[in-house]
Amino acid sequence: MRVVFMGTPDFSVCTLEAVIAAGHEVVLAVTQPDKPKGRKKAVQFSPVKECALRRGIEVFQPARIREAANVEHLKSYAPDIFIVAAFGQILPKSILEMAEYGCVNVHASLLPKYRGAAPIQWAVINGEKVTGVTTMRMDIGVDTGDMIAKREVPLAKDETGGSLFEKLAAVGGQLCVETMEMLEKGTAEFTPQNHGESTHTSMITKELGNIDWKKPAEEIERFVRGLNPWPSAYTYLDGRCFKIWRAAVSDEESGQPAGTIVGRGKGRLFVQTGKGLLELLEVQPEGKKRMDTAAFCNGYAISDGTVLKN
Repeated sequence: MRVVFMGTPDFSVCTLEAVIAAGHEVVLAVTQPDKPKGRKKAVQFSPVKECALRRGIEVFQPARIREAANVEHLKSYAPDIFIVAAFGQILPKSILEMAEYGCVNVHASLLPKYRGAAPIQWAVINGEKVTGVTTMRMDIGVDTGDMIAKREVPLAKDETGGSLFEKLAAVGGQLCVETMEMLEKGTAEFTPQNHGESTHTSMITKELGNIDWKKPAEEIERFVRGLNPWPSAYTYLDGRCFKIWRAAVSDEESGQPAGTIVGRGKGRLFVQTGKGLLELLEVQPEGKKRMDTAAFCNGYAISDGTVLKN
């Protein structure tokens, strides 16, 4: 097939690579415009752009894909199909109906559950035992199109947003290629979603990572894992940002207010939550590198009764 690929983050790259490896002709890679990053505001390419350039694929970076001139530009490539994986813009009807096989989206959840921008992180945060990838024929809604194929992926007990991201990205690439084969052979079946069972995920922002210590320890521990590696869960210790990278749940109670540090032996830190204690296993003080809690305790004087604030 002649493919116009649309995607932006690392998740999309696995699908792009899989489509290329399967022998399809990717005639154009469409991705979000370059953005400045870091203190020096150096321009950074999206992972999809970097991959496309390595592969010698032309790159197109429209700020608004729906503008008439951009739609006409896409039409000039005469694609058989659009493959979309975490592109980041809503496609107009003119693009959805442009190619013979339409626009196929690779979505990192078992639709109709977890529509929206951050299905991977929320699956961890919400304590899902199983998630997966769905390919669908896109329509004018957000993740509302008819489903073509699904693949389940179980979550490990210590699953993080990052580890699940890698699993689903790999599965997404495989499932996309299988879906394209079904479309070519005419064997694809299109299953409408039950919109009454749908859930929608909100975007993940840095501000979201601020820990609410009034919540149960079990919820906070999942929250920490879900936001690892980005944007990370954090709190404030003596007025400075204090990131929590790994934690463990304890059913013990201290009787102290939520957010209070409770010592439980040398080199160990526990925090009282709304229900149970949370042991901090890996932390990062502001301006420092990540470290295990024992190393942190060796270099920082933290006394029982210190309160972490959100």
